[in-house]
Amino acid sequence: MNYLFTPATQDLLNTGNLVQPATKTGKLLPAARDPVTGQFVEIAKIFYQSTSESPETRGVLGLLAQLVGGSPLQPLIAPVHLTMTPLQIAQTHVGFQKIYRMLNSLKINLAVMQATAAVIGVGAVSAKVLSAVNLEQILKFKEEAKQQRLKIKDGFIDLRHILKDRGVEVIQQIYKVAHDSNFELHRQQLVNGYDIFSQGVKRCQSALTLPEVKLRNSEINIAREQLFEALKVYDNSSLLEGLCSAAQIRKMECVWAIEQAIALTFQLQRAYDMVSDRLQGLQSKIRQDCLTVVKQCQSEPELDFLFPELTKILGHDLSAIEFWHQEVDWIQTLSAKDQHQLASLDQLGADNLKSSMQTIFAPVAAEPSLYENLKQKSHFHSLRDQLAFALDPELRPEYEWYISQQAIGTGYQALAPSNWQEISDLTVANLYYYFKIREDSNES
Repeated sequence: MNYLFTPATQDLLNTGNLVQPATKTGKLLPAARDPVTGQFVEIAKIFYQSTSESPETRGVLGLLAQLVGGSPLQPLIAPVHLTMTPLQIAQTHVGFQKIYRMLNSLKINLAVMQATAAVIGVGAVSAKVLSAVNLEQILKFKEEAKQQRLKIKDGFIDLRHILKDRGVEVIQQIYKVAHDSNFELHRQQLVNGYDIFSQGVKRCQSALTLPEVKLRNSEINIAREQLFEALKVYDNSSLLEGLCSAAQIRKMECVWAIEQAIALTFQLQRAYDMVSDRLQGLQSKIRQDCLTVVKQCQSEPELDFLFPELTKILGHDLSAIEFWHQEVDWIQTLSAKDQHQLASLDQLGADNLKSSMQTIFAPVAAEPSLYENLKQKSHFHSLRDQLAFALDPELRPEYEWYISQQAIGTGYQALAPSNWQEISDLTVANLYYYFKIREDSNES
């Protein structure tokens, strides 16, 4: 994770007149602090790391970092106003507005994800239908909804209108879903679940305006109970049974959005241990859910849909949630005075920082381009496994061992590296299937 401060603050950091605090693991945080007075002076903008010192450099995330290093962190499911925002509760008007926008962002995410899951969740869908609701389209839908150019009704967006230019096949699929008697039962559950979620979000937003802490916490408690009730609806395994892997990920994303809202309610009450536990569990759940979907992916059109989206989740959403988790652990080490002072800062208030961001960065999703590039060098099974390696690096050693054994047994010792750390996931997956196909052919 990298950070962008205003030029004046960055100059003071470079000269040592300001310092960045760090977590107990040594990771720097996006705050600038006067080392003499202890006063916080600015909160930075977080953006995608341009380099990585982890095993991720040899996989899809390392390639993504090379491609978009230095671009703003743009999560798909996580709220975009994560950095330090949960500290800025009703103490300031600016703080309230940021929390309000975070909760609204989660509402929009939920509506967009469940609407698109519905489109691809009934019957067999073609590559054209999948492309109509892929990552690039989702980002457009979210922006349209954010700008209130796309209305949400009963937790769904009207995709017939926004996708009317995508072809007859897409419109026919939307019509099929709308008239599917089996889906109608699930649709009503989703409508009810979204309504409960919306009620919880509204109650939480209203609670932030209450000056009396005890009453505010009581209202947040009630709001959280509603969010848990909504979570039961969306996390029910019988909801939208038999989904293809593409539709499954969208259903899972709905669950993750609600989980984040629940974590936020605990943070608004400064129950930091609870926040830390829930965020740690959410990170594990996201990785496991994504891995489950990858293993169930059986076709190239589905992988075309999944690869860019899961790469976005891995590189941006998990990074944002991990940062949130680290921030919560750090907050617990601050005094009440420090927390209050930090909360009073207006995040990204400087106009020159905003203009600098607009000049340096282009808000374009790089994941589809990365995937298209990898497709030129690999094939379906190899690409699927590369995505699995990114989700669970512990899967890779088994492939390394197989390649070594096959290379030695077939006289290709040069293909058994002595240092696997220098070998990319792309090469490992491709070599694995080279030997696998060779072995299967010889057995035949």
